[in-house]
Amino acid sequence: MCSINIESIVKEKNRMGECPVWEERENSLLYVDINSQKVCRWNSVTKEIQCVPVDARVGSVALRKCGGYVIALGTSFAFLNWKNWEVVPISEQELDKPNNRFNDGKVDPQGNFFAGTMAEETAPGVRARHQGALYTLFPDCSVVKQLDHVDISNGLEWSLDHRTFFHIDSLAYAVHAYSYDEHTGRIGDCRAVYKMEKEEAMPDGMCIDVEGKLWVACIDGGRVIRIDPETGRRIQTVKMPVSRITSCCFGGKDYSEMYVTSAYDGLNRAALAKEPQAGEIFKVTGLGVKGIPQHHFAG
Repeated sequence: MCSINIESIVKEKNRMGECPVWEERENSLLYVDINSQKVCRWNSVTKEIQCVPVDARVGSVALRKCGGYVIALGTSFAFLNWKNWEVVPISEQELDKPNNRFNDGKVDPQGNFFAGTMAEETAPGVRARHQGALYTLFPDCSVVKQLDHVDISNGLEWSLDHRTFFHIDSLAYAVHAYSYDEHTGRIGDCRAVYKMEKEEAMPDGMCIDVEGKLWVACIDGGRVIRIDPETGRRIQTVKMPVSRITSCCFGGKDYSEMYVTSAYDGLNRAALAKEPQAGEIFKVTGLGVKGIPQHHFAG
């Protein structure tokens, strides 16, 4: 059995660190701080952190095949040119829902960018229900709505055979699977894969390993869990040093390292005193399994 090691690698604290993406061509970890409205990149060689400010809360970022990135910010899709910090709008959704914003997103095996929306809180713990949706941005920049009446659209992933799409709506406290047509990029029939246990709290971001098992970040549960989507059982728990664990991805030169984001927003002063590393980004090694490279947006 491998010995698991957890190390803080980004000590610059994030209000709401999210959407980690390993960028192989830069030996870097890409991520967002949603509430600070910035996209960041940590270089694993130089340890330097670069951040690009944007003009709205940015829910997700993904790699682009031709260079640069695609992002979901506010209620818009856009391209981000890292060299000159230019943000190029593509299309805006949900103009009739001013309290909504994009949240987590990821590119599918065919190069389409999936990202979902959610309603912001109007007061602590208070939000309008079923206001979100899940969209797909295709390489020709057309957009299709895949799901409606979502609460908090969150983690996304695809099975290794590209026949199943996995999705988390956080307030459902579960992981669901949908049939997926890799030729059209459309999703279909839905089934429940895993229901969260009480101590796991709320599911957030998600990634997959080379064995086809899902890793789910548990916000307010202080852990990342590994589940088998075939049996619906949890097979491993990695407890983290902070409670507000938001997302995870595999990376490093052979994808044997897991990078885990966290948040400090939502913690009061007493809780922050108990969790001095809240908002940092962690590297987990010794898991005994590797991940797969993330896909690039083809547009």
